[in-house]
Amino acid sequence: MRDYLKFYIDGEWVDPVAPKTEDVINPATEEAFARVSLGSKADVDKAVAAARRAFETFSQTTKEERLALLEKILGVYQKRYGEMVEAISKEMGAPLGLSKNAQAAMGIAHFSQAMKVLKDFQFEKVSGTTAVVYEPVGVIGMITPWNWPINQIACKVAPALAAGCTMVLKPSEVAPINAILFAEVLHEAGVPKGVFNLVNGDGPTVGEAMSNHPGIDMMSFTGSTRAGIAVAKAAANTVKRVAQELGGKSANIVLDDADLKKAVVGGVMNMFSNSGQSCNAPSRMFVPRAKQDEAAAIAKATAEKVKVGDPFADGTTMGPVVNETQFNKIQALIQKGIDEGARLVCGGVGRPDGLNRGYFVKPTVFADVTNDMTIAREEIFGPVLAMLPYDSEEDAIRQANDTVYGLSGYVQSGSLEHARKVAARLRTGNVHLNGAGVDLAAPFGGYKQSGTGREWGEFGFEEFLEIKAVMGYEAA
Repeated sequence: MRDYLKFYIDGEWVDPVAPKTEDVINPATEEAFARVSLGSKADVDKAVAAARRAFETFSQTTKEERLALLEKILGVYQKRYGEMVEAISKEMGAPLGLSKNAQAAMGIAHFSQAMKVLKDFQFEKVSGTTAVVYEPVGVIGMITPWNWPINQIACKVAPALAAGCTMVLKPSEVAPINAILFAEVLHEAGVPKGVFNLVNGDGPTVGEAMSNHPGIDMMSFTGSTRAGIAVAKAAANTVKRVAQELGGKSANIVLDDADLKKAVVGGVMNMFSNSGQSCNAPSRMFVPRAKQDEAAAIAKATAEKVKVGDPFADGTTMGPVVNETQFNKIQALIQKGIDEGARLVCGGVGRPDGLNRGYFVKPTVFADVTNDMTIAREEIFGPVLAMLPYDSEEDAIRQANDTVYGLSGYVQSGSLEHARKVAARLRTGNVHLNGAGVDLAAPFGGYKQSGTGREWGEFGFEEFLEIKAVMGYEAA
């Protein structure tokens, strides 16, 4: 077992003010492999003070200086890439291939995108005699989750650095090692002291202290809707800006003119990626009622090809869920689906055959789900697909929008024009047509209880900027 007991504050690795540790569990083995410290309000105070001092100078750096810094970070990150891949797989259970090709790769992608945005961004725009000036918000408090850890860290830190902000990061205490490696990367790349600070800890302690801290100008939070509400309430006391990327219960509408096999296979594989632990997972699949049995058979055959097992083993396509709490929650919701009358197509409660330890969940598909069932309403955050039959296109759209969430949506059709028309009626921040993947330059975020604000690309960059109007900037 390895100890990571220090925090990164003001350019140095320092001991917590009050020692308190927590084990980091490998979800594939249920055994601790590392220990981290849990911080306190006093640690947050130290980190915020360092960030405020650093802001005075870092906010005045030039675009060229920040571009050079981002490039150095990218170089060091690539050098430490293998360590990052291994850490992510060990602490949150992503198969090695997923960690290498997607999880850790998003760190490179977001820093590259931030550099591209910064290079072309105009921080000063003059209209008549008035200048509109874009300036860094200030000190950013960042709280990130365990499910796509480096993705969420990088999509906040990269644009914040590009904008000239300083920051305090609290990663998830469930999967904190990648964040510690990330801090080492920034240190080696020469990020000025105090610009980036890392304090590990839990939400009720460190997260609360950050959210209501008068020295933090903005909170950028990714996680559950429940926790996001707590952050927003605490932040309201100091009227700071809050950007939130929260939960989802995304609809995948398979239209009657779609290639059914292609649409269902793609939807099932997307749902089971990352063990279903993605906020934008297509967890509700709407299919024409007349085709539901055929779609269910395709889904079953697809699910049975998913190889669940050790994230480090060859051929594994789905690892465990992150911890015992999530495992128990998912098991209870699968049982709830059975109890409420949904038809279990495959999977179900318990671990997959041959796996007697580790937080492994059977890839599960339900059919004959109605939109009032618990498995259609609650975010399960596991490999559980709910298949809902619909009688008309209007019915499908109505049910798709009948949710408190609005993060993502998916539409499958044989006609792109048809898919676009349906997409226009979905109340979600993202819509993927016919299997389209993510676009790092496009805004990522949600409607309703899926959050406020946007991340990624120029939209995410602008979240970290204040807008100032300077009248009389040009002589009349």
